[in-house]
Amino acid sequence: MRSTGIWALPLITLFGFPAFAADLPGKGVVVKPLQSTIAEESFQTELVNRALQKLGYDVQQTAEVEYNIAYTTIAAGDATFMAVNWDPLQADMYNSIGGDNRFYRQGTFIANAAQGYMIDKKTADQYHIKDISQLKDPKLAKLFDADGDGKADMAGANPGWVSGNVIDTQIKAYGLSNTVTQNQGNYSAIIADTLTRFKQGKPVLYYTWTPYWVSNEMVPGRDVVWLTVPFSANPGSQKDLNTALPNGTNYGFTVNNEHIVANKQWAAENPAAAKLFAIMKLPLADVNAQNLRMHKGESSSDDIQRHVDGWIRAHQATFDGWISTAAAAAQ
Repeated sequence: MRSTGIWALPLITLFGFPAFAADLPGKGVVVKPLQSTIAEESFQTELVNRALQKLGYDVQQTAEVEYNIAYTTIAAGDATFMAVNWDPLQADMYNSIGGDNRFYRQGTFIANAAQGYMIDKKTADQYHIKDISQLKDPKLAKLFDADGDGKADMAGANPGWVSGNVIDTQIKAYGLSNTVTQNQGNYSAIIADTLTRFKQGKPVLYYTWTPYWVSNEMVPGRDVVWLTVPFSANPGSQKDLNTALPNGTNYGFTVNNEHIVANKQWAAENPAAAKLFAIMKLPLADVNAQNLRMHKGESSSDDIQRHVDGWIRAHQATFDGWISTAAAAAQ
């Protein structure tokens, strides 16, 4: 299959980067990266790993754990960093383990990550559905019934995800408990089934986020539409969080930023890595594009490493600038 855009560039192994000193700042220092069990987070994590390797760090294989375990492990110093700290979505999880007293978090790695509810545009237009609260109507909810129980089946979040708690809170707050069910499990499998139903011309209702491949397959505005919510409703310490946009439109979730979060003591001892974590920035659209390639079959570890190579080659000056700036911070 022929690729286009930045991903069509030659995929190379990057050697020959000029040394900044006889010993790179990370020489002899072990890095233990973590990511969640979402395979599509590998690309952004491996890009950070590659930059750390260029600084001389001994980067171990990335371990996959649930978010709550990742925060606990990093705070304890048993792991080094993860590149998927969602803010404000995971604020309670982050703060409950010590927040800024235990973690180093500077800069924004991926900006403007959206979340929310979507339905297919055909059903939205035919039945004039714009807000999720309209699914209180059993007749409308039944349109999205996939298992025959009369209730709308929403493709929801993995068990343990904060977003799943938000969805449960909102289902209750909007009076949807009798008409809508959040189906939780392996999100990749659930959303793949949703895509199959969509391609069969059946109505679909699902939760999703960006960056992720789903919005490249079911394109907002063309294939599907975002649903608004009648008012803000969130669990925990964010119960008073206003999720409305400046124009008043409310999709139920605030726009999030993703940060690299590291063990605070380790970051203090490794100023080059700390500077790197603070300055790296990855366009959300590039993550979407790479995730779509994974969805279409390029999902092996070797594939992801080639994707990282391709991104670096396409943004060589930016990558080299990160390394130069980070190395200088260690002087």
